[in-house]
Amino acid sequence: MNNPTLDKTSSETYLNNLLKQCQAKSSVIDAEYLQNLQKNAVSQVKELSLPTKRDEEWRFTDLSELYQLEFTAAKSATVSQEIADIFILPETQKSCIVFVNGQYVSELSNVSALSTDIYVGNLSNLSELQKNKIVKYLGKQEGERDAFTALNTAGINDAAVIWVNPNVIVENPIQLLFLAVANDTPTLIQPRTLVVAETGSSVSFVEYYGRLEQCSDVQQNQPYFTNSVTEIWLEDNAQINHSRIQRELADSFHIGKSAITQNQDSRYTCNEVNLGAKLSRHTLQIWQNGNQTETHLNGLTMIDNQQVSDTHTAVLLNHPYGTTHQLHKCIIDGNGHGVFNGKIFVPKPAQVTNATQLNRNLLLSSKARINTKPELQITADNVKCSHGATISQLEADELFYLQSRGLNETDARHLLIDAFAAEILERIPLNSLRQRLTQCVACRTVDA
Repeated sequence: MNNPTLDKTSSETYLNNLLKQCQAKSSVIDAEYLQNLQKNAVSQVKELSLPTKRDEEWRFTDLSELYQLEFTAAKSATVSQEIADIFILPETQKSCIVFVNGQYVSELSNVSALSTDIYVGNLSNLSELQKNKIVKYLGKQEGERDAFTALNTAGINDAAVIWVNPNVIVENPIQLLFLAVANDTPTLIQPRTLVVAETGSSVSFVEYYGRLEQCSDVQQNQPYFTNSVTEIWLEDNAQINHSRIQRELADSFHIGKSAITQNQDSRYTCNEVNLGAKLSRHTLQIWQNGNQTETHLNGLTMIDNQQVSDTHTAVLLNHPYGTTHQLHKCIIDGNGHGVFNGKIFVPKPAQVTNATQLNRNLLLSSKARINTKPELQITADNVKCSHGATISQLEADELFYLQSRGLNETDARHLLIDAFAAEILERIPLNSLRQRLTQCVACRTVDA
């Protein structure tokens, strides 16, 4: 697979090979709806092609290095409790489930702090009632079809599930921990997540992707490909606080899709932090399907060396009195390349909308790059909307001011970079996670 342009024949061959690997594992449950979901996805894969820089949505992100690798389905792997505990947050020690190479590990999972009014686990442990209800949600999100999402669905054999019953307020934060254990052969890992918050419920959860080595800067020449899909449903007056952390190793590839549907009076917050992977892409799509919905998107990307990180978001407001506020920041050093494309659609029915979008980028080297394209498409006439982007380096006058107060130049740089990141990190609700990520940013700042 040495052709970086990936012509039609090569694309079909590569997709078929990936599809074979996706179907290599059997499902943990034998259900007709799951088989139908897989069959439909297989048909989609055969109709679609892999994205290249010729595609508008991918024109700044070159996937040719990914396409040069032949991936095989990840095999089950053993992780000790001692290693897992490094990643499990203190607040979620009794409300965390663990997947290793995409497979649920019950021995490492503990949800004893949660009541019976909420289900946190995998597909096989769902009650019969929940298995019947899940048909309405799993694989039912709207949006454009794409090859990577279809591949994930074609190979779906299990999923992390959070299901909150009506009017239940979940006090304990929940952690979904997805760990990768790679080897000398490039491996394909396909996590799947389904979150359903029924009417009047509230829950906070962390979706964490990482490799056994704690630091995402480490390169081991053991490439792997994480292709994740997360579906989130908020019924009327439900509330979800979602923290998505991506800390894959520096020789990995991470492509993720998050699709969220909000009903009337619901409130959704996403705190996204991207630090790892050689190449990462996260597509976040949100549909506001009722009046007075609120969406808050907070994002931080910090990359260096040869890393590429691409964030694509789309918020579709379809009803009156909708609110969406988005702030996404990028810190780019070395030869890093960041991409941000954010779209907010405000059609005519979405009157009295309040929407803001801002992308702020800090470039720390002369070779760092950012392609940013905030978009605001409005046809409604009674709205309050704004959007914009900034690209800057560290300000000389700010450095001078700090140095005049006794700091040396290096410490002054570190302080300004840490403060730039802190505006996002401070919005993460879990104190221990916030501290870990702040320490990680500070460590990278020192190395820079």
